[in-house]
Amino acid sequence: MQKEELLHLHMLFVHVKKYYEATYGDEVCTAGYDGLSISPVHIHKNKSCHKEAILMLGDELVSYLKSKGLASLDYQEYSTPDEVIAGQ
Repeated sequence: MQKEELLHLHMLFVHVKKYYEATYGDEVCTAGYDGLSISPVHIHKNKSCHKEAILMLGDELVSYLKSKGLASLDYQEYSTPDEVIAGQ
């Protein structure tokens, strides 16, 4: 994955966190992510720093959602793209 793509993914995860907090009024505790002292706008940091931040933030978001009972989504797996279209 290119650095630019990592930056976009990093920003997306930050937006997901902020959207959840604004929508539900709960603060998502991301102490591990915050401790890394890196944000998507820190473009001077290397790829590995952003990758670590993405993994940490993603893990903390999923853990928080699981603790709230919001991480279990009902979905149907499809084996081919044709089945996806037919299922819609």
